[in-house]
Amino acid sequence: MVDNAVKECLIEYGAIQFGEFTLASGQQSSYYINIKDAATQPALLAAIGRAISDVGTFDCVAGVAVGAVPIAVAASLASGKPYAIIRKGEKGYGVGGTVIGDVNGKHVLLVEDVTTSGGSVIYGINALREAGAVVETVVTVVDREQGASDRLADVGVALVPLVRVSDLLGQ
Repeated sequence: MVDNAVKECLIEYGAIQFGEFTLASGQQSSYYINIKDAATQPALLAAIGRAISDVGTFDCVAGVAVGAVPIAVAASLASGKPYAIIRKGEKGYGVGGTVIGDVNGKHVLLVEDVTTSGGSVIYGINALREAGAVVETVVTVVDREQGASDRLADVGVALVPLVRVSDLLGQ
């Protein structure tokens, strides 16, 4: 199911760009989904937050820094549930840790801006589970439909895309 409000905002704010790009996965692509820039627009963040707040039951929402943090905040505000941030690496000073926020024993909904192969969300799932969270669902704003769903299924997690790249490209 496509969230039309999110899709329309992604198009309006130029989230899809064409050219030659290298993705985080190392793959080459003729298009890039730039949620980070588009998500600086309040209308898109609000639409994303509303859509995510309607996905299942959860105690907390979490996102891997940097791209998923504004999405987690938007979902937190829309749902009234707390959020957590997953750092890209362990912090070696202060209180340390990889996860900011209380996730221990909680059902955590992990959010992501774009999924391709699923590598960054697998990292997030592992970090949350190590912190004591139960993670069964990942919501991505855009799924590039390049294997993330299967990789997540292998670790017992369902991928719920708000929009698929085929919806944006009209395929």
